[in-house]
Amino acid sequence: MKTFPLEYITINEKLLKTLFGKADCPYNPAVPLPVELPPGIQIEQIKTEMILSGLLQDLAENPEGTNSSYYRKMVNALKPSIADELQEAAILKAKNRDFESALEIFDLLFGLMGQTPQLLLNRALVLEEHAAAEAANLSESANRAEMANSVWEETELAYEKALVNPVPDTLFYAALFYEKLGDYSKAAVCMESYLDAITEDELLDSDNSKQIKAHELLAEIRNNGLDDPAFMEAVSLVRKGDEEKGISKARDFLERHPGAGRGWFVLGWGLRCLSRWAHAIECFEKALSLGCVNADTHNELAICCLETGDLATAEKELEKALYLDPENVKIISNMGILAMKQGSQEKAAAFFRAALTLEPDDPIAAAFLTGN
Repeated sequence: MKTFPLEYITINEKLLKTLFGKADCPYNPAVPLPVELPPGIQIEQIKTEMILSGLLQDLAENPEGTNSSYYRKMVNALKPSIADELQEAAILKAKNRDFESALEIFDLLFGLMGQTPQLLLNRALVLEEHAAAEAANLSESANRAEMANSVWEETELAYEKALVNPVPDTLFYAALFYEKLGDYSKAAVCMESYLDAITEDELLDSDNSKQIKAHELLAEIRNNGLDDPAFMEAVSLVRKGDEEKGISKARDFLERHPGAGRGWFVLGWGLRCLSRWAHAIECFEKALSLGCVNADTHNELAICCLETGDLATAEKELEKALYLDPENVKIISNMGILAMKQGSQEKAAAFFRAALTLEPDDPIAAAFLTGN
């Protein structure tokens, strides 16, 4: 976010009063201040905001520097609310999918506040959103490979760092992240630790929905053997595009755990990727019947039905998926594809415009709207 190079300056008493006014600022004239100084601006023209920005940038780049403690005192004296404002700004940037700026703000916050457990968690959550958004903008084959790319790897590293000294929420959200990756062994460990942590901290009534989710996920993992290495390997293989081996591993897993809905989902996923629509439909229907009821299962089943021409079932499944995940760009785009197959160009365009509103770079919606 730095716009101009930092320059280190000392200021005279007159300028000191102009810049800091009545602020109780611990200014030490012996220590030069970092300033973002635009070209052509003289020292006498410096604004307080330039000093504040320079202090934050220096702290981000040199959090353990010789003058870091002094610079932190200066920042807090100049703007006591700065930490809260930066955190709000980071959240807003992430919501607007400006992930690069959000992550740069976290660098500023780390410099100002240190790598606190809550900041480490918040950064990991933003990275996870970033990775999901990146994956949503890729083609099917590239999307599977994306799960192992640098953004997902950076997210995993961020969670690992946050788990060194976690708050309870870190354990909870890390478990959901590992669930998304298909690493149910790590997910179970994190959820067990989360439940232990909130019990010890007497936080059991703070967020009952999280406790319910934690118990449900643990029960699903234990009752269906989802920490079985064959299942985790099947997920990894299909995600990376090695569907045949993934299908084989999924079948191996289902021989031991035939009642595992997620196992049938992974098998169906692999079959769908290979355009084996009829067999994939059977797997997704089996997954739903065994309790693997979520937006992904309904959406995958709908995709297969679109390909086989069963538009009525596709519509029903997409509506269920959209109800469970109303801002999922892939589902909304699939609704647009369905509308096109039904001959409703106007309805299709509305869905594609909605998809682009949520994700301006969505390639599917953009391609259909532009006719490319």
